[in-house]
This record gives sequence, structure tokens and C-alpha cells, in this order.
Amino acid sequence: MRNKFLFITAFLFVSSGLLAQNSYQWKTANAGGYTYKYVTGDPTKSRFYTLKNGLTVILSQNTKEPVIEYRLAVRAGSNTDPKHATGLAHYLEHMLFKGTDKFGTLDYAKEKPLLDKIDALYEQYNKTTDTARRKAIYAEIDKVSGEASNYSIANEYDKMMKALGGQSTNAHTWYEETVYKEDFPSNATDKFLALQAERFRNPVFRIFHTELEAVYEEKNRGLDNDGGTLYEKMFERVFPTHNYGQQTTIGLVEHLKNPSLVEIRNYYNKYYVPNNMVIAFSGDFNPDEMIKKVEKSFSYMQRKPLEMYNPAPEKPLSSVQTVEVFGPTAESVLVMYRGYPQNSRQSLMLDLISSILSNGKAGLIDINLNKQQKVLRADAGLQQMKDYGVFTLSAQPKQGQTLEEAQQLLLSQIDLLKTGTFDESLIKATVANTKLSLLQAFDSNTYRVEAVTNEFILSGGNDWNKSLAAPDEMAKVTKQQIVDFANNFFKDNYVVGYKRKGVDKSIVKVEKPAITPVNTNAGKDSEFTKNLLSAPLKPIAPKFLDYKKDLNFAKAGIADVITVQNTENSIFKLSYRFEMGAWNYKLMPYAAQYLAYLSTDKYTAEEISKQFYNIACSYSFNVGNEIATINISGLQENFDKAVSLVEHIFANCKPNEQALSELKKNILKARENSKTNKSAIMNGLTAYAQYGSSNPFNYTLSNDEIKAMTSEQLLYILHNVNNYKHTITYYGPQAAPAFTQNISKLHQLPSEFTDIAPVKTFSYVNPASSQVYFADYDMVQSEVRWLRNDGLYDPSNASRVNLFNSYFGGGMGSVVFQTIRESKALAYSTFAVYSSPDKEDKQYAMVAYVGSQADKMNEAVQGMNELLTTLPRADQSFAASKDNAMNALETSRVTKDGIIQSYFADKRLGLDKDSRIDEYNGLKTLTFDDVAAFHRDHVSGKTYHYCIVASAQKVKTEDLQKMGTVNKLSLEQIFGY
Repeated sequence: MRNKFLFITAFLFVSSGLLAQNSYQWKTANAGGYTYKYVTGDPTKSRFYTLKNGLTVILSQNTKEPVIEYRLAVRAGSNTDPKHATGLAHYLEHMLFKGTDKFGTLDYAKEKPLLDKIDALYEQYNKTTDTARRKAIYAEIDKVSGEASNYSIANEYDKMMKALGGQSTNAHTWYEETVYKEDFPSNATDKFLALQAERFRNPVFRIFHTELEAVYEEKNRGLDNDGGTLYEKMFERVFPTHNYGQQTTIGLVEHLKNPSLVEIRNYYNKYYVPNNMVIAFSGDFNPDEMIKKVEKSFSYMQRKPLEMYNPAPEKPLSSVQTVEVFGPTAESVLVMYRGYPQNSRQSLMLDLISSILSNGKAGLIDINLNKQQKVLRADAGLQQMKDYGVFTLSAQPKQGQTLEEAQQLLLSQIDLLKTGTFDESLIKATVANTKLSLLQAFDSNTYRVEAVTNEFILSGGNDWNKSLAAPDEMAKVTKQQIVDFANNFFKDNYVVGYKRKGVDKSIVKVEKPAITPVNTNAGKDSEFTKNLLSAPLKPIAPKFLDYKKDLNFAKAGIADVITVQNTENSIFKLSYRFEMGAWNYKLMPYAAQYLAYLSTDKYTAEEISKQFYNIACSYSFNVGNEIATINISGLQENFDKAVSLVEHIFANCKPNEQALSELKKNILKARENSKTNKSAIMNGLTAYAQYGSSNPFNYTLSNDEIKAMTSEQLLYILHNVNNYKHTITYYGPQAAPAFTQNISKLHQLPSEFTDIAPVKTFSYVNPASSQVYFADYDMVQSEVRWLRNDGLYDPSNASRVNLFNSYFGGGMGSVVFQTIRESKALAYSTFAVYSSPDKEDKQYAMVAYVGSQADKMNEAVQGMNELLTTLPRADQSFAASKDNAMNALETSRVTKDGIIQSYFADKRLGLDKDSRIDEYNGLKTLTFDDVAAFHRDHVSGKTYHYCIVASAQKVKTEDLQKMGTVNKLSLEQIFGY
């Protein structure tokens, strides 16, 4: 998949009280000459159309922003892959970005004979077993592919989407679905539909062997994912018959090595038919007009007989089965039960039970395991597919605890369900808490299209009424029904997976084939693209903020108050914002962690969690490096209760020495685990390259200092935090005067604020010669990050930075992506960005990244260095990048509490107005020469530092030395402990 992203809609529901609706029923209506179905009481007001050719279209109007979110989904994924060609659906997903006979090509008549030859060569390759002969055939594939690339235009689809204003081109493949994702400005609807209709009319599978290599890279990245490997192996046991367990989305290595373009075409013809597809839109459009346009665009599609995947039913699991996976990451245990079909009564029960066990606040696991620190971390959840669900319990063990002991603690919470040792109020509270989540979710176009698309995949859209009615059904469930269900469901019928530390000797990576870079023709356009983009779009006027008008400023005692009124619903978000953090007080983050385990003179820590859950409110104490916030959110009807409870907690929390002792052990264990996380290691290397040995990443307490922490030290911070200067911010239904009056009564403030300790500062380093910072890690791939500091923030750079990033390395249509991945097939993941600081006294940084097979690292480094040295010119791509940057600012709407966050972000940059105003005006006059000059002045010919995480056994020291002075850093140097 383009960026592997397995989205599972975690659908949020609401009680009947919120919607004043006792039932959700299908109704039929007519408008604009079309008949559609809808569900009464549906907050998304989704219309379900079925066109004459069987294509399902779902429309959800939401006019708050001039943008539209789009999904095209096909009910076909790894379940429907042929047994002898797993991974095929995923291959096809990649190829649906390559164009048709009209776009993606300069001359299809000349290109087609070469593509046909490539098809035939792959069929030979697929059937050949002799190693020498296979190499010869692949060499011919490489040769002919190079010839064909003289006529192909790589990423022309991405370029068009960029020009239309799209910000999120992507796709994913999963068990029973392939989903194509876009968003676009509402003024580009006609052009967008023309492009999407053409895209699926007659897709041409060009530039295949370099894309194939990208899939190989994706497979190898997966081999470095211990958690994903554990999941796959457990699924094999949970589903010994069903393809959920017998076929993976990415496919088997042996199948990846033997692709067939003929098989891929057959798959497309079989499953990409209108009666097996859905198109969903949510956003700023008129549904009556949109459905006409969609039908006109996709009427060429012809309905075909369809044979869906129809697996034999799984036999019940009758014993406990064990799976072990070894790898460098931290240990964990996973318990997995096989569930039931979607929208079944049993699945509803499991969904409810998952929240009773684990809801982040007051579930049995939350209270009994996490709050009491019996494990490092634990949770429960339900993953629902079409034919079955998977119910999981997971935990990371604490120091000195075995995986088996952590497993037993998880199962002990199941025993509590079976014996009814839980409060029945958890059922009511679970339904009430979804009320808040649903109110927030329905504002999002992304949420809406994901929800209805998922509904189509699971039920053809026919069970939308049942999905909406599910919370009402949950509310009817009794405690005794849960007890009875738990005793019937939770038996010795699960698979337990142990992720242990060690070496996985079973890994077989996909080897690197010999590939000659193909011609991307990035500076050229097909006639289709020229025609599509030639007509101007009706402009959308940008809407920027005026902080003096859009924010209300007041005082509550000595504290500044900033508010924005919520006129849409009953949600409130309150924050106390402190201009201090871990760089002022090293102990502050640990005080925030300690708080979760503390009681007061009135309530135990467990009672506090339950109280917040019961009133559908949340609070948190978040400590960053320079900013700390106390956040409270929920329904306005419970505002006073929530705020008063938070005030009480901070003023009256009491020491808990046992909790502190366990917390120290867990912090030390978490630190050990971090040292096994390659992403954390890379972040540490990056900080080392940017600041030297004393840097923000390792500026923390030593292990000995952790052990020496006292309750007195931590409680001093908690009891006195409100004595430090802070700003009160509020987004909610109350008008500013009423809120200010109310918060003045609830929030206790001193007569004057306590001075804040000076903030720790770090010096940027700029060595005269390149440095290599290397960390040894047992992995298949190598990851390389370039870094260079480039001076203090300058607001006049904003428009040039924006456009440079868009053109050079910020997306799939960028120069970096097209060159490193599309042309040279050196990596699955790559980017380059000129990173702007978040504060006026900080520096810019030029950052680039390539994640590739270890044996490609030298080529990948050379490829990126060439781009950092010389900026390729592609006028059409530049124009698309500029259009995209302008569109993003024209259609963005900062609303709600986002206005407050934007104000603070600009204030940290020393600005008293919306920074987007100057950025937008500056973009208007920029040319390619301006971007080229920026690249010359800030990127090209500079000294870069290389941060590399890789296996020392797979990379050569002499290769590292060619990049610069090699610094092989220990984990203690990187992490500071």
C-alpha cells in the first residue's frame, strides 16, 4: 500500500437520549430525479444510492469547510487473492496510481508493445526455476522496462491531484477491502471526478518492476516489525481455515518474487466492477447535484456477475495454543480469542465488554492492572472484520515479571467478568462516554467517509441502521447477561502470543534485484493532464484569523483568560497553560506520571478515575519541554463537577510510597524498552547530530536520580503548580463573561505568581566536516537520516519554505519521492523537508530520510546526496506544487479551539497575527527560480550529518567512513541513562 495504513473504523455510538431517537429505520426518498435510502436519526444524514450499473454511492453533506473527503472502496483484498499469488490485491493497489492509456504516458501506441513484452517476460519469469535463467529474464525485464519508461510519466496521477489541491492521496489494502483515499477543494469537483473516472476506466500497469521493488521494501520493513509478525502468526492459529489467517495482505516472499501482470489484470477485471464498489463523499457539496455528476462520470462501468469469497466455517477453538516470536523489541504478551460476524449480537457484547475491561479510565484492566501498576501496560480491544472478530488482551510486563505472569493477570480480569465482580454502572458509563466521542467525530469528513465505507465493506451498507442502533442495544444489556456471555465465551479457547527478546532466525528477506533507474519524465504532461488542468477553477477565498476579533480576552484574578464560544454542541475544552516544562523542572514530567496513582483525603485514585468516567469527562496533566497544560474536557452540563474535582486533586493529593516505588521500577523498565525501539534510537541520534552530546533527547534524570526521587519533591510540584503563571483557555458553550465569572469561582489562584525557574537551553552544533552517528540494531533494513542546522527563524522565509517542501520532498509527487522510489526503486519510504522551528529563538533544520534494504544503503545515500546537491527542474511539477500550497491555505479553516492553539503557535514565533496571511501573499509571486535559489542558499553544497540505524553485520565501516567521521554511539550516550 502507498503508506501502509490499516484503518479499522472504531465506530462511536451514542445513547438514544442524545439523538432523541428510539429506533433507526431505513426510509426511501426522491430528490433531483434520484431515489436514495437513508436511516432516520442518522447524524451524518448519509444518502445511500445504487446506480443502474450497481455502483453504490454514499453522500454526506457537511458545508463547514470548502473541502470534500472521498473514498472509493472495493470489496476485495487479501482474502480474495489466489492461493498461488498472495499479495496480488496489494500489488494492484499500487498499480492503480500508474495511469491509463490516456494519462501516465507520452505515447501509448509506442509504449504498449513494450508493456506487452514486459507482461510476457514476467510470465516466463514466473514459470522458470533455473536461477541463471531467471536472472537473464529479469535482466531483459529491466532492459525493456527502461525502454518503456521513455514513454511513461511517473506519478502523473499524483501531480494532477496536487494541482487540484489534494492533500492526502493514499490507499490501503486489507483482508476484505482495497480503499483509495483523497481529499480536494470543493471547487475542483468536476475535474476530480473526471480524473477518478479515467483512473479506473482502463488502468495500465506500467513502471512495474520499480514499484515491485517498493513492495519488496515494504515487505522487508514488515520483517523488522516484531508486533506485526506476532499478529500474523497468531492469526494463523486463530483462523486455521479462513484467509484471515492463511493469507497476509503483503503476501508470501515466494509469491512476491514471482509476480504475474496477467494475474493482476484478471483480478482487476473480476473484482473492480461497479456492483462490488462504493464511492463515498463527505463535505461541501449539494447531494442532488453530486449524484448526477457521479453517475455521469462512472456510468461507463458495467455490472458483472460476482463471486465473493465464501469460506468454510471455522471449527471452534478447543484448547489453548501458544505462539512465540523473537526479536530486538521489548517483550509483550497477547491473548487472542476468535469472535463473531459483524453486527451480530455476540459482537456487540464483545464490543461492550472490551470497554468494560479497558476504556482508558475506569475499566477493570485500567483500575486493577494499570492503576495498581501490576504490569507496565495492559489493555483489551475488539477488531471487527466481516466474517469474524478478534478479541484481544495485551500487556507489557514490568521489571522482573515473566510474560506468563502478565498473561495470568490479564486472564484474572476475565475471571472478574465471569463472577460478576464489577459495577453495573460501567455499562451506563460506557454508553455515556461515547456521547462525547460521537459529538466530536461527526464534525470530521474523514470520520464520516471512513465509517460509511467500512459499513459497505462489512455489510454492503445494508446494516447502517443496525450500526447506529448499537448503542441503544448496548444500553439494554444487563450485568447478568454479560456474566452469562463471559462464562460461555471465555474458555480455554484462545491463542497466546509471547513476543520475547532474541534473534529471529526464520527471517528471509526479499533480495535486491538488479534495477536500472527508469526515466520518470517528470517535466512532461500527457494531453489528458493538459486538458484537465487547463481550465481555471473558480477561486476559493482564504479565510484567515483576526485574533483580536476571533478570540475573547479577559482576566480571572491575575490569570489571563482566552475563550472561543462553541455554538454547535455541548462540548467544552478547558486548559491551564503554563510557559514551563521539563526544561525548567526535570522532575515535572514524573510528577505528572505520579499523579495518576494518587488518592486525596476524599477519594482513592480508583474512585477518581471512575468519577470522571461516570460524568463523561477527562482530565490530563501534560508536560512538554517548554509548555505544560492541565486539560479538562467533556460535556458542559458536567463542567463544574469536572473542574472542581481537578482542583481538589491537585490541592489535596497525598503521597503513596508503594505507588512511587512501583512507578520508579516501571520508569526504569520503560527506559530499557525504549532502548529496543529503533524509532526512539533514531530520534536520539538526530538530537545528537543537532545539538551534540548534551541535547534535549538525553536531558533527563539519570537512573540513580529516578531511584532517589521522593514523594515530597513530586507533591511540591503538584500542590503548587497553580501558583505559577498560566493562561486559562476555554472552548465551550458559555459566553466569555459567564465563563470568566464561573472559572473565577472554581479555579483557585494566588495573589501573585511564583517565579519560574530559567529554562534549559541547548547549543546548536555545526561541525566543519560531515559526521556519521551510527547505532547498531538487529534489523533487515537500514535507516538513514540527514540533518543540518540552518539558522534562526525568519518569518519572511515562510512562503519559500512551504513551496520548497511541496516541490522537493514533501509528498508522493515530490522530486525526492519520484527519484528515490519511483525511478531508482531504492526505498519504500523517503522524504526531505526544510523543517521550521516552533519558536523564534530556534533554528531551521534540513532533514532528509531514506529507509532501505541494508544492501541498498550506499546507493540510497548517493541518490539523496545528488538531490541535495542539484535541484531537478520540472516546471509542471512545480506549478502543481504551487497550486497545492495555495489551495491548502485557501481552503484551510482554523475553527473552534484550533483558533486558540494557532494564536499560541504564532505567539511563540513572535507574531501577533495569523502567520498564514504573509505566507499566502508571499506564495503568489514565487517562481521556480526563487525555489532554486532557496535550494542553492540553504541546501546545496552544505555539510550534513548522517544518523544511521542499522545492523553492524549488514553495513560496512568503510562505507560509513566515506560519508564522514564515524561516531558509533552507545545506547547510554544516546539516551543519557
